[in-house]
Amino acid sequence: MQDDWILDVLADLRAFAMANQLPRTAEQLDDAALIALAEMSLQRERAIGRTHEDRAASGTHLGKAGTG
Repeated sequence: MQDDWILDVLADLRAFAMANQLPRTAEQLDDAALIALAEMSLQRERAIGRTHEDRAASGTHLGKAGTG
């Protein structure tokens, strides 16, 4: 996935926070990573939905194979 880099950055920041006795910052970075994952997942789901809608509109959807 092209957006994985943000998770790597958040993990690096979290490691830094833990190494420097910043537990609340580390906890917030964990939360940020979860939110980022959820948002990226939602974007992927929307993109897949648009792809299916485009196929259905163009008649290339798998469900239409062999008809006509």
